Amino acid sequence: MPNISSTMKFLADRTHLAIIAAKFSCGAPRAGAGKGPEAIMQTGVFQEIATKANLAIDFDVLAAEPATADHTEAKEKEEGGLVYQHARRGRLVLTVGGDHSIGAGTVTGTAKALRDQFAGQQQQEQQELGVLWIDAHADINTPETSRSGRLHGMPVAFASCLAPSPQSGCLRDVDEAEKELIARHQVKAFTMEDVNRLGIDKIMEAALDHMGPDTPIHASYDIDSLDPEWAPSTGFPVPAGLSLE
Repeated sequence: MPNISSTMKFLADRTHLAIIAAKFSCGAPRAGAGKGPEAIMQTGVFQEIATKANLAIDFDVLAAEPATADHTEAKEKEEGGLVYQHARRGRLVLTVGGDHSIGAGTVTGTAKALRDQFAGQQQQEQQELGVLWIDAHADINTPETSRSGRLHGMPVAFASCLAPSPQSGCLRDVDEAEKELIARHQVKAFTMEDVNRLGIDKIMEAALDHMGPDTPIHASYDIDSLDPEWAPSTGFPVPAGLSLE
């Protein structure tokens, strides 16, 4: 495992890992995603990471039931606030869901912390957050374009006011309205066809080169980016996804 202190140049506190268990399934039409954090915690992987990287863990748990609109909005704000508190202290924050509506809170919380960190500096010295969105879906629908009205398909749109240059990878199920939004807002997007043609290493290199070496990066990963063979329990499986190859 690489030394975190040598790779996380934007972290002021390199001794703590903040883990937020966001037990959200309220942004999707099916229950079950909210059980994800507990299932992952039971494997002991977080403690293993912390031990190998010599990090202390700060742990927060957010439950988000029932799935009412007001309750969901309140929990998203609470999640974003927790992310902000840890990120503002310069900590690495790992938020585990939960459906991907959690991405709205994780991105906005991180972006706000970054903005506050560089407040008062000259415009050219201020940092813009780069977002790497790894997902089978673009998640950039708006309430006006969404066919389902579900929040888990909108987090990129909600967060884009603070992260105006998101990058999407491994796309393979994108609505027509989303394609128009991606083109209009100049989102750098890679499809699974690109991955199969160029290889994942080239795709990652292109994404990172596009953002630049001095851009702080927030990565948001949806398990449905994997092929259903490797992630059969995702609520929205899409064939021909990422694999061990």
